[in-house]
Amino acid sequence: MSRFIDRLDETAQTNRSLLGINLDPWAPSMPIDDIAAFNRAIIDATHDLVCVYKPNSAFYEAGGLDGLRALQETVEAAHAKGIPVILDAKRGDIANSSVAYAKAAFEVWGADALTVSPYMGGDSLEPFLAYEDRGVFVLTRTSNPGAADIEELTVDSPGGPRPLYEQVAIAAGGWNTRGNVGLVVGATAPDELARIRGLAPAMPILVPGVGAQGGDLAASVRNGVDANGRRAVIAVGRQVLYASKGAGYAQAARAEAERLRDAINAELDAMGFAWS
Repeated sequence: MSRFIDRLDETAQTNRSLLGINLDPWAPSMPIDDIAAFNRAIIDATHDLVCVYKPNSAFYEAGGLDGLRALQETVEAAHAKGIPVILDAKRGDIANSSVAYAKAAFEVWGADALTVSPYMGGDSLEPFLAYEDRGVFVLTRTSNPGAADIEELTVDSPGGPRPLYEQVAIAAGGWNTRGNVGLVVGATAPDELARIRGLAPAMPILVPGVGAQGGDLAASVRNGVDANGRRAVIAVGRQVLYASKGAGYAQAARAEAERLRDAINAELDAMGFAWS
């Protein structure tokens, strides 16, 4: 199998899109009860507009065995359309626990990439990084309001005092010996996103938080892309999934995804990074 970063680049170029859709089904908001059928309809309607899908494992685990079956069907449906999947599970543990988490994400669920927590150190991430063809996205500066409680603490580093999230970005660069590391940086922190991009000029950055969480799309694009205007995944969920609760929910999701994809591309055009 090719490397995740190559699959991401190829899909982005094919679809001319940096948009990712969070497949986070929540029963009170869904127009139908069947999670797998709902996700298949969204994927069928939007697969030519995105570079990745990102299901959050919590929404499937909450459904018990039926939810986990829906996750399996969701990954399969995305892959059937040629779209890579980032499993948002925020794993990270010691020794055999991480080995088991990695096996579950990559061998059982078949995810192309996984989000992980770095706060137990590099050895806790090594079992994930050992899957050289898969991506590993390290939580760096997250989109939630409480991120500042820990991630913005000042720490000592070889280059002098700096925010913890910057040190995480630097450490992730050191862990990237196989070329399969990315970062997670919330759209609600555009200034921090710009600083992190400066510290990680070539790594892919997953940027959640546009839309319902209040992140600015244009700032996320400007501050998140690399020197070629690529390798940022602008991840959006609720405003696409629940664009309509009526019978035409999939068509409404497509219309919103297309609007977002086009808005991202308009920003890229203005920056001189139009798709070739």
